[in-house]
Amino acid sequence: MKVFAIILGVLMAICGVSCICTPLMTFLEAGYFLVILLLVYGIGAIIRAVMEKKYGIDFLFGILSVILGIVIMVVPGLKLATDGMLVYIMASWFLLQGVVGIFLAFKRKKADQGKGWIWTLILGILGVLIGIYSLVHPMVMAFTFGILVGVYFMESGISMIVMACSAPSEPSE
Repeated sequence: MKVFAIILGVLMAICGVSCICTPLMTFLEAGYFLVILLLVYGIGAIIRAVMEKKYGIDFLFGILSVILGIVIMVVPGLKLATDGMLVYIMASWFLLQGVVGIFLAFKRKKADQGKGWIWTLILGILGVLIGIYSLVHPMVMAFTFGILVGVYFMESGISMIVMACSAPSEPSE
């Protein structure tokens, strides 16, 4: 499971760099990008929850992400409406993911004595700040969308790598 999380984290960080390098293209293709993001995140969260047999908030977000991704993809006209509302959708998503990251950091702090929870907390706070700023200044968000998505992908990828590397080793069978 650690290897899967590390690989997914590296892929997310690489996608983040790509978004930062091409922010206009990221904004123009954002509707498709959102569908892919939702599906990959949702499938990853569901697989992780099933393998760890933990069906909590991560599992719920995984299911909701997959359902939302599929609905946006198949409902006619919804992708166009999604492109128009994408700034607010992503700002809300940043905020929600940041809050979940903060929650998971404190949960992880109680569970183990390592320092990995600090990075998760910092990145969660960053997600909350980006989300709040984006909701307050939507026009700025529209202009910086690709960069913010890139930063978010990079921080999510790094967070996944840090959490996977600081997690206790899996027992061999």
